[in-house]
Amino acid sequence: MSEGAKSGRSIRASLVRAREEFDWRQYVIYIGFVAIFLFFALTLSGEGFLTPNNLLNVFRQTATISVMAVAMTFVIGAAQIDLSVGAVAGLASVTTAMAISSFGVVPGVIAGLLTGFAVGAVNGALVAYLAIPSFLVTLGMLGIAHGTAMWITGTAPQPILNDTYNNIFGSGDLGPIPSLAIWTAVAVIVGHVVLRKTPYGRRVLATGGNAVAARFSGISTRAITFSVLAVMGTVAAFGGMLYAGRLHSGRFQWGEGDELSVIAAVILGGTSLFGGRATVIGALLGSLMIGLINNGLILAGLESSQQQIIRGVVIVLAVALARRK
Repeated sequence: MSEGAKSGRSIRASLVRAREEFDWRQYVIYIGFVAIFLFFALTLSGEGFLTPNNLLNVFRQTATISVMAVAMTFVIGAAQIDLSVGAVAGLASVTTAMAISSFGVVPGVIAGLLTGFAVGAVNGALVAYLAIPSFLVTLGMLGIAHGTAMWITGTAPQPILNDTYNNIFGSGDLGPIPSLAIWTAVAVIVGHVVLRKTPYGRRVLATGGNAVAARFSGISTRAITFSVLAVMGTVAAFGGMLYAGRLHSGRFQWGEGDELSVIAAVILGGTSLFGGRATVIGALLGSLMIGLINNGLILAGLESSQQQIIRGVVIVLAVALARRK
């Protein structure tokens, strides 16, 4: 056989192998993001969709989801789930507002973060050391956190009149850049580096991929499970603090239903629902995609109930696209 024929056969074999190994699911989020953006840009151009103010509003409105999605990426990457994040955000917004009113900004920030860490630590301990499924633990914690926030406030909003806090944690800008966008960027960069560049990130993925094999390789899977849920609670509380800063008050309603959007953003971004594969950058794009959908539907004049239906469809599609590797 001539050298030319051998070379041609080798190229064809390489192309066939590349086609078989190509996983289009890895690029769904990028394709979907561009398609949705172009669709709304074309259909809602007259409604102001492409104006700088509207695009900045998308970032502001999705910042809290994006921040929480970073931590949820680690939780789902470790083959766990946390359904309490929205309620924890609401509870932390309340404790932060009440502490700021009584003691000042710094104690308020500490109170909010400690609230989230305490809830996350309880979740982590019950799941990691008592082997209760995370779905059940966090579903119960959702009710506990939500009820506690209602109880300690009497369902009344807790105003935050401190301009320093409000500017730093939500409504301020650094030049043309909203503070919420800065917090999002910080969370994504830190999360990406930890997941991809540190031994901890590799242990999280190993735990989610095969917990038995991870234990045999010397990884404390219980410690990993505890840590991802404890961090998730803390980050959810931080998300509640961002809500409080943007809306100048703490309320038990802040974050209500966010668990669905956060999980959808993570799964849409390419993290496997079954653990072992995760991407922080994908979670950010998934969050922005949901933000684009919400923003476009509002500009199109759809009612809140219709928006919830479409958001639910997105979640179903996200789960349908998830698969074991």
